[in-house]
Amino acid sequence: MRPRAWTVLSAVAALVGLLGGWLAAETVQPPGYDPVQMTISALARHGARDRWIMTAGLYIVGVAHLATAAGLSALRLPARVLLALGGVAGLGVAFCAQPAHGSADAHLAFAVLGVVALALFPVAVCRREAAAFPLRIRDAVASACLSVALLAWLMQATDGATLGLAERAITFQQTLWPVLVVLALRRELRTTAASVDPVRLRQFRYE
Repeated sequence: MRPRAWTVLSAVAALVGLLGGWLAAETVQPPGYDPVQMTISALARHGARDRWIMTAGLYIVGVAHLATAAGLSALRLPARVLLALGGVAGLGVAFCAQPAHGSADAHLAFAVLGVVALALFPVAVCRREAAAFPLRIRDAVASACLSVALLAWLMQATDGATLGLAERAITFQQTLWPVLVVLALRRELRTTAASVDPVRLRQFRYE
């Protein structure tokens, strides 16, 4: 079952919401904001300047992941559930914004849920018989290893000077993967359909 055309739009919308949100929000921050050191959540926390920009971006990410999961009928249920969990996590991160000072447990819980769910998503998508990137097993393993490496960097940078950069790297990587999966599935199933004998296909439809 070929993914609907709108799944391309929803998958791309998640990436645009993430990148557009943080880039637009950064432009209106006071001079002291450093994207290398400070997190995306700092752009949407209570008290941040024009916090609605990043908050809207996070809501877009969450809704887009949910829409993409709903439209990917070609995938097995576990993969769609993981992507949907990533969407729920995005909505939770936006709704449970960080306070002006300190941190909110609910915000951190949703952030962890999103990272874990989207790290497992490529593993649930891969198939032994797949021939093209990013649906092969080795692609899923590479993505999982990259997520682990980026997460280790993020944990190491919690009190360091590159926390914002590490967070942006892992969120970008995990938001990009659904886009690649949707494009690959549409390409693969289009190629499969083109290889089917038209006469046999018509016979099958009339039987």
